[in-house]
Amino acid sequence: MTQKLLIIGCGNMGGAMLAGWLAAGENPARFAVLDPALPEAPDGVALYRSAEEAAGAGHDAVLLGFKPQQLGALGPGLQALTGEGVSVYSLLAGIMLGQLGHAFPHAAAHVRVMPNLAARINKSPVILCEAGLDEAARTAAFALFDTLGSAVWLGDEAQFDLVTALAGSGPGFVYRFIDALAGAAIDLGLDESTAASLALATVEGAAALAAASDVGPATLADRVASPGGMTREGLNVLDENAALRRLLADTLRATRDKGAALSKGS
Repeated sequence: MTQKLLIIGCGNMGGAMLAGWLAAGENPARFAVLDPALPEAPDGVALYRSAEEAAGAGHDAVLLGFKPQQLGALGPGLQALTGEGVSVYSLLAGIMLGQLGHAFPHAAAHVRVMPNLAARINKSPVILCEAGLDEAARTAAFALFDTLGSAVWLGDEAQFDLVTALAGSGPGFVYRFIDALAGAAIDLGLDESTAASLALATVEGAAALAAASDVGPATLADRVASPGGMTREGLNVLDENAALRRLLADTLRATRDKGAALSKGS
């Protein structure tokens, strides 16, 4: 079981996860941060500025939260933190388990982890894929990350870049949609403040209803749209030649393929 987790690089994603764990009631003493640039850590969470300083603090897992392009430069200096008995959890997009094993050969296990920023409010899907965990460690890892929302084990690592595009990058696409929905209303004459407020509230309510519903979003869309009515007329634009679905397939494909490129460039 993970008793002490060292977060190496506590940027937007690492910071969101840490905030989510603390919000869920986890003991701050369970976490430590290694980040030379972070101004301060939350109360009760130790903050280290160097690997040498962190090495003496004691931990049994590390979470890699720096940029994937930095693995080659930073990996050699982290060997003392990733030795025998330590599990390596990685947020590095595109970096595969085999590459993690090569970079940190003495670690007890290697686990790819992909949440999104909703981890801060314990509403994130968290995709997990591992090599080297025994059953007890696998159970403990799942419990740790499930606290941030809903953890899911992925059996086929070949799908990891695709699920990252969907669940990890997906919020960025949803935010862009909210902004575009408001922007379209502004273009048609609505004031900016009203458009932004209504677009956000609409998406928030629709997502909450979809999450609570016993039917899928396609059925919910049809329930909103009366035959010959206003909503149906708008859906006809989105549905023509599967325009929206094709746009999103292109979006996910480009995102997924960037993961493969990051892997080759590391």
